Amino acid sequence: MQKPGTTRTVVEQGAGGGTIRRTVLPGGLRVVTEAVPGVRSVAVGIWVGVGSRDETPSLAGASHYLEHLLFKGTRRRSALDISVAIDAVGGEINAFTSKEYTCYYARVLDEDLPLAIDVVSDLVTSSVITAADVEAERGVILEEIAMHDDDPSDAAHEVFTEALFGSSPLGRPVLGTVESIESLSRTAINGYYKRRYRPESMVVSVAGNVEHAAVVRLVRKAFRASGVLVDSVLPSAPRLGVTRPLRPVVPVRVLERRTEQANVVLGVPGVARTDPRRFALGVLNAALGGGMSSRLFQEVREKRGLAYSVYSYTAQYADAGMFGVYAGCQPKKVDDVLAICREQLALVAAEGLTEEELRRGKGQLRGGLVLGLEDSGSRMSRLGKAELVHGELLGVDDLLAQIESVTLDEVSVVAAQLLGATPTLAVVGPFDEGRDFSAAVA
Repeated sequence: MQKPGTTRTVVEQGAGGGTIRRTVLPGGLRVVTEAVPGVRSVAVGIWVGVGSRDETPSLAGASHYLEHLLFKGTRRRSALDISVAIDAVGGEINAFTSKEYTCYYARVLDEDLPLAIDVVSDLVTSSVITAADVEAERGVILEEIAMHDDDPSDAAHEVFTEALFGSSPLGRPVLGTVESIESLSRTAINGYYKRRYRPESMVVSVAGNVEHAAVVRLVRKAFRASGVLVDSVLPSAPRLGVTRPLRPVVPVRVLERRTEQANVVLGVPGVARTDPRRFALGVLNAALGGGMSSRLFQEVREKRGLAYSVYSYTAQYADAGMFGVYAGCQPKKVDDVLAICREQLALVAAEGLTEEELRRGKGQLRGGLVLGLEDSGSRMSRLGKAELVHGELLGVDDLLAQIESVTLDEVSVVAAQLLGATPTLAVVGPFDEGRDFSAAVA
């Protein structure tokens, strides 16, 4: 644990990335930078350790609601001022909310770094959150929920997550529900903002053509201008809430939608983000359903033509995770698709992967990692997320080495441990809720 008021080099410049440095200010705010030689862009992100799993049922959707509201204006800038400032230099500014964190970011030319830090810091720390803005944005968020519900693939993933994690905070949607959004008041949202958006629960990550000491000076200046103490020791605030997820309430959830396709997600509990098995699971996921050469793609689409889209995925949280298989197919083919997916999961659980699949899985992970870091924005995201939620910053070369070190035995062990469990199934499509899908999870 790095002491407040200190700076250290975390990763020296290597073949896979630039030098990464971290400063922890006395108030607990962390500033992390990666110098990327040869680029003219800079990405700035402020990551806040609060997301939908930190909300009580009465505050469901407050984290995402707050993300919208912070762009509506501060003590120094109106909503238009915020947009104009970044548009005028050809940059971009946006934000997103997840189950465990919220991120506000901007990407600009390197010469406009001071502006980007000032604008993003201002909106994160100094929003006025007026009652009028709360009411205006309420309608926008309700439209977003409706748009999300109208997408059957989104709905299938949401139903699967709810079935897997039950009534725990991880099982609730990030957007909240129509009922919770309609009931949230300005007082409740503003109180949540004041309690949760504190320097010690934030990380400022910057990547691109930057110099670390200059970034720290700019961050100090911007936070001071907003009236936030970053150079004084503050009393500790609650850390990210960790609630052990409940077991699935029901093994099968069916949501009736009069769609042309059936959308299914079949999956099991996965691993937490710090679990040492996560690299082996990543290789397994790539080989099983991560690309056109994967088992699921070959068996479901190429050999039998049963679906256009079929893939597997993983998600990791502080104390839990999930592994899922998604497919979209004609309703009359859904039983065949589910049978093949279940068969492949069982085969891998019993026999593991082949040497060739291991090699391809590693290659896909390694290539995806490096190609995904070709711009300053993706590097900023890796820095901020690693610092805030992983608790460690590994260089690209270190990550590549971790992937390459995965053995066939390690993949076989994690496959047997996870894929051998009784799965949970979510189905969205033109089926009555009484439709029997029990064979897929038997």
